[in-house]
Amino acid sequence: MASPDNNGNFEFDSSKKLDMYGGILGGLIPLVVLVGFLVWLSVAERGGTQAFWAAGWLAIVAGLMLARNKFDYCQSVLRGLGDKNGIVIITAWLFAGVFGKLMVAGGLIDGMLWFGTKVGATGSVFTLVAFLAACVFALGTGTSTGTVLALVPVMYPSGVFLGADPAMLGVAILAGAAFGDNLAPISDTTIVSAYTQEATMKDVVRSRFPLAMAAAIIAGIVLLIFGGGGTMANLPEISAKIDPLGLVMLISLGIVVVLALKGRHIIESLIWGNISAAFFGIMIGKVKFATLFHIPAKRGESTGLIEQGISGVTGAIIFALLVLAVTQVLIESGVMNRILKLAEKTIAKTVRQAELSIIGVTILASIPIAANAPAELLVGPSFVKPLGKKFNLAPARRANLMDCAVCTIFFILPWHIAVIVWYGAMSAAAQAFNLPLPSIWSAVMNPYNWALLAVLLFSVMTGWNRKFEVPVADSTEMKS
Repeated sequence: MASPDNNGNFEFDSSKKLDMYGGILGGLIPLVVLVGFLVWLSVAERGGTQAFWAAGWLAIVAGLMLARNKFDYCQSVLRGLGDKNGIVIITAWLFAGVFGKLMVAGGLIDGMLWFGTKVGATGSVFTLVAFLAACVFALGTGTSTGTVLALVPVMYPSGVFLGADPAMLGVAILAGAAFGDNLAPISDTTIVSAYTQEATMKDVVRSRFPLAMAAAIIAGIVLLIFGGGGTMANLPEISAKIDPLGLVMLISLGIVVVLALKGRHIIESLIWGNISAAFFGIMIGKVKFATLFHIPAKRGESTGLIEQGISGVTGAIIFALLVLAVTQVLIESGVMNRILKLAEKTIAKTVRQAELSIIGVTILASIPIAANAPAELLVGPSFVKPLGKKFNLAPARRANLMDCAVCTIFFILPWHIAVIVWYGAMSAAAQAFNLPLPSIWSAVMNPYNWALLAVLLFSVMTGWNRKFEVPVADSTEMKS
């Protein structure tokens, strides 16, 4: 399973498999333990990223008991903890946590309240605005996690104060983040889906646009209908907090978006956002340099906003690391390969069945894996591409089926990175302002992802948006 390199370090041999007692069932046990405890805590209304630590810890321990080679199992766990995508997300988290604290300290919430009361963007209207803002941010940056990290600390407390339903407001931001992850040309899922199917980015984005926009319109209508009904703060209370100066902080948010749009790394973008937010906060008199960092009077007290921002995301970071470790065990124990082989046994006989198989297998692969791009890497070359080629489906069509499928169920399950990040940010915002915090399972109400699944199935059943590599008349297999 692991062999030493020239430097004496151990590297993963992908030709071998992590051997578990009970075979595939043994490989599934860590996931079963993780999900089981997540459900238990959530049903007991005791869920939260820090409370979920124990679930991840128990899942890893349970897996060790079932591993035939304990050393190989430990190496697998460490590879999961060191996953390069996870490292990027966690590093971005650290700077996004500070960014959120700086934005709040600079009075952006007060500025958003002023804006909401002046233009009447309250209740469900604000929920729709939050969704649109998240769509634009995610489309420009290509990162669902970056979107929720940047917008939740600002949009969630503002919207709750202005009468938006807390649960629907939260899922509105998550839905917008999913939209960008699904459509943005710089999104990792878009890149992976295009290149594993040998499709051009231009064809992929252009042909995916009708699918994503149809789902976004449906989601927007749902949010406008059900996004209100929250308790709006009393006018005297709101008036006491209103201060249009806080809107100056939006410049920092704009800096993050513009830099990301220009192709700068999300971490660099967030660092410049941090610096500008501190500058503007000091400039308008909302932040003092000493509140950023100072020597505390006693050991154990906070050193300022920087420490508070980092400490606010540590709970979600630790849980994310535990989930990544469990995910790696699932992959290396052969669980995912077994799912693929099972699907191949029921190979489709028509175009419609082939497309449904691509959707179904991609969704199945994405359920246990914490990140959706690796799920695409798993099924794209080995299943989607050969099956799609058999029925002459255009490369862009294959890529769209896979990418849209991986962006559906993935954004509603609480052990996935995007949902973990989203809920961690929402938990921090709720705690900071003493606001209601919906259950992590409120992600199930995400309207964009359900609408995207419905649109995708409609496309398959009717043939809308379907393209072939060769004209239908030239193929004897093109039966639907």
